[in-house]
Order: sequence, then C-alpha cells, then structure tokens
Amino acid sequence: MNLKRLKYFVKIVDIGSLTQAADVLFIAQPALSQQLATLEGEVRQQLLVRTQRGVTPTEAGKVLYRHAQLILRQCEQAKLDMEASSRGISGQVSVGLAPGTAAATLSLPLLRKVRARHPGILLYLNENYGTTLSELIMNGRMDLAVLYGDKSVHGLTFMPLLKEELYLVGPASMRRLPENVRLAELAELELYLPRPYNVVRKLVNESFMRAGLNAPRVVAEIESAVTLHALIAEGVGTTILPASMAHEMVSSCKAWCSRIVDPVIEAPLALCQSDHLPLSEPAQAVKDILLELVGEMGSSAALRAIEPSSKVAA
Repeated sequence: MNLKRLKYFVKIVDIGSLTQAADVLFIAQPALSQQLATLEGEVRQQLLVRTQRGVTPTEAGKVLYRHAQLILRQCEQAKLDMEASSRGISGQVSVGLAPGTAAATLSLPLLRKVRARHPGILLYLNENYGTTLSELIMNGRMDLAVLYGDKSVHGLTFMPLLKEELYLVGPASMRRLPENVRLAELAELELYLPRPYNVVRKLVNESFMRAGLNAPRVVAEIESAVTLHALIAEGVGTTILPASMAHEMVSSCKAWCSRIVDPVIEAPLALCQSDHLPLSEPAQAVKDILLELVGEMGSSAALRAIEPSSKVAA
C-alpha cells in the first residue's frame, strides 16, 4: 500500500466528504477518487460507502482506518527520530496520569526533569480516568499512562510500580473511627464511591465479597475528585481512597482517615503502554524518567501509613 494513499484515505474518513477532503489536500476530486479506487483495488475491499451526506467507512474501511492511523504515526515518528539523532532527543510524547492517585503527584517532577534533560521533547500530560487512558493507548493516541490496575488486557501491557493501601476518609463533623478499622465495620456505613468499573471500587467490592459481607452501601457514585473533596469538606459523608489521595484530603480540609485492615486492601499502580506498538525514542526517554521518579516516590510520605497526628480531631 502507498503511504500517500493511506494519508488520503484517513483524511477522507476524518472529514466525511470527498469534495471537502480534496480541497484540504489540494488535489482535484477526480484524482482523489482515482487514488481511493486504486487503494480499494489493492486491498480488494470496498472501503467507503457514498451517501447523500458524504461518505462513511465500511467495516473493512474502519479496520484499515485504525491501522492507517498507526502506520502514518509511526512513519512520522521515524522521520522525527532520524532528524533528532544528530541534535539530541526531540518529539512529542503523551503521558496519562490517573487523578486521585500517586500518579497525580508526578506531574510537576516529570515536567521539570524532562525539560532539564531533553528540552527538545514536547510533553503532553492528560489527567483522566484509567479506562479512558487505557483506551487512548490501545488506539495509539497516547504513549504511556500511570494508572491503577495490573490485570493483562489484550493490546496493553502493565508494568507494576507500587501498591497503595486503601483508607476510609470521613469529615471532622462525623464520628472518627480508630486509626485502623476492620473491613467488617464498614458494612453499615453509607459510602460515596466511584462506579463499579473503577479499580478502587472493584477492590472494595471484591474484598466485601471474600469477607462474606453484603455489598457496600453506596449512596452515590462519584468520579470527580473535586466533587469528592467538596463532599468531605462539607461533612456530607465518607469515602474510600488510596493512601496518596487520603493524605491529600486530610491535609487540605477538615477530615480524618482510618487504614482499612483485616484485610488490608492494596491498589496496584502500574505503567501502561501498548503491547504491540514500540515506543519512540522520546517516549522511551520519558518512560525512563517516570520509572526513576516512581523509585523516588516509593519512600515518600504520600505512600507511607498516615500518622494519627495528621488527623483532625472530631
């Protein structure tokens, strides 16, 4: 397949119109149609369906579109890597950091170190939920992500980084529980937790089930870290958070936290990347810095047991 034809095909699908795509590509429409026909002949598949509103890809066209995006991206990165070989590492690197996790504390250190060591790298940071970040990596639209999870998924590979224990967090206006609280004691509490597909929620649900307890009493499902922070600050209710976010919550608003024990619940933090797309040279350099920062983070206060003295008295 010709790379130029793949580029034309991707642009047609993106715009949804042969006429408009021809204008953007500065090529006559008959010539663009001929390029498309040649491509369809090469793959022996109909790739587009013409409608009154424009064109839409067939099922075969959708498959080729996904592959073409990756192929064109890799070709572009290969050019950048070759150009950069004589003047140091440069290029674009996208990194996802799951909010409300230890990953969120990596933003500034990562920016500083990448800027100091590789000023030619343009770093793009995206704070989003793990499911969104993993989909972006799977589709080839993001290089790396630090998120919770360690189970193998087709198209993705996870490198374990560290584990964070889960804590019960409540506002100062509510009765404070002991420094360590048994899981069974949470059975009667009304909790504000993320949706069931969230890794923390899955860990909580699985722990309740293994302990022979009824499902946790979730009164609302909240994905927003900002809303959760406001909820605790206003004394609305309790939640369960990893150590790093629990530490931040206690230090920024009137709240207390208790380490969940019997059993202890640990959330695995991992570095996620594609299992079939090789990292570019700039992305590998950023990955090395990420691993270095995580190594330093392993002994940080955010991941140690939170001292009782940091809790707000009820």
